[in-house]
Amino acid sequence: MKDKRKAYEEKLDAQLDEWKAQIDLLKAKAGKSKAEAKIEYYKIIEALQQKQDEAATKLNELKTAGDEAWENLKTGAEKAWDEVKAAFHSAASKFKGE
Repeated sequence: MKDKRKAYEEKLDAQLDEWKAQIDLLKAKAGKSKAEAKIEYYKIIEALQQKQDEAATKLNELKTAGDEAWENLKTGAEKAWDEVKAAFHSAASKFKGE
């Protein structure tokens, strides 16, 4: 169980790092946009960062949970991850035109 748990948590850590890098790229792209688009892009980026923060909180809960609670928290973490993935997919489609 411990190895499986550790591998799962490392996978989530890596995904958080990837999302942070993607947000940084979106910020750079937004910075080069026209003024009217820039405001919309920064709203999208702010929403992405909020979702990422929620996912990071779930990951921290997982890391500090006992073995019994871990399985229950894993379900909540997976839901948070799905929400972040959906938000990134939506953001990517909005940034595509730039």
